[in-house]
Amino acid sequence: MGMLKEFKEFAMRGNVVDMAVGIVIGGAFGKIVSSFVNDVLMPPIGLALGGMDFSKMSMELQPAVIENGEVVKEAVMLNYGLFINTVIDFIIVAFAIFMVVKAMNSMKKKEEAAPTAPPEPSSTDKLLMEIRDSLKK
Repeated sequence: MGMLKEFKEFAMRGNVVDMAVGIVIGGAFGKIVSSFVNDVLMPPIGLALGGMDFSKMSMELQPAVIENGEVVKEAVMLNYGLFINTVIDFIIVAFAIFMVVKAMNSMKKKEEAAPTAPPEPSSTDKLLMEIRDSLKK
């Protein structure tokens, strides 16, 4: 029973919950970036390069084996176009994360640099200061 309680305490910590939320949002962000790269960014690039479709770029390493009109063994393909799309996905995600971290660091620096006003003295401190001032007189 001790291990179950320890796991519950671990799982319910704020950092773990925050991390879980970040992972879910990150997964969704990854899908958005993949769609952006595949559906928005790569078609104009392919068009500019003479109508290339990067997702279909591949090299046949071993041809398919066909006997009696049926495919017995599929062709072995090297899909380097899909790899190019994935690298572009990674670069966009990495840049976005870099920008978020950079913004967080600049906000942290502003917080640290902001001067803090000294706290208001308590009523006891005020009374002691009055006594001190009256003794000086």
